[in-house]
This record gives sequence, structure tokens and C-alpha cells, in this order.
Amino acid sequence: MPTSKSAKKNVRQDAVRRMRNRDKKSALRTQIKKFVLAVKKHDLEDAEKQLSLATKKLDKIAADNITHKKTASRKKSRLTKMLNKQKAASA
Repeated sequence: MPTSKSAKKNVRQDAVRRMRNRDKKSALRTQIKKFVLAVKKHDLEDAEKQLSLATKKLDKIAADNITHKKTASRKKSRLTKMLNKQKAASA
């Protein structure tokens, strides 16, 4: 338990930051699910739009140090690879 005034404030700030980070991660996971669903439906136009939004969210989360930048890069690569594989199959 914190005893000093500044330690108590840090606990409050950490709680707010933790919730903010959790919300951003949740929004990212939701966006990725929308992309995967669009790919599975073979809706390439919507999938490209969802990929763009997911990439934007990944970049933002990596810039805010919520996830590591290489983790974001790896996820973007895998999502793009998924879309390209679907495009090749439909062509």
C-alpha cells in the first residue's frame, strides 16, 4: 500500500493509464476481427478498408508504446499476407 501522497497519485494515474491501454488494445482486436471476417466472406473491397484501419490502429498503439513496434509490424505483415493470399485465390 502506498503511504506517501505522490505514491497514492501514481496508483491513481496507473489505473487510468491501464484502462486506457486496455481500451485501445480491445479496439485493435475488434478491428482485426472485422478484417478477418471480411477476408473469410471473400469481400476484398471491405477487407482492404478494414486492413487500412487495422494498420492505422497498430501504428498508433506502437507509437504509444502499448505494444512493441516489431510486434505491430509482424501483425501488419501477417494481415497483409492473409489479404494477398485471398486475392491470389480469387484471381
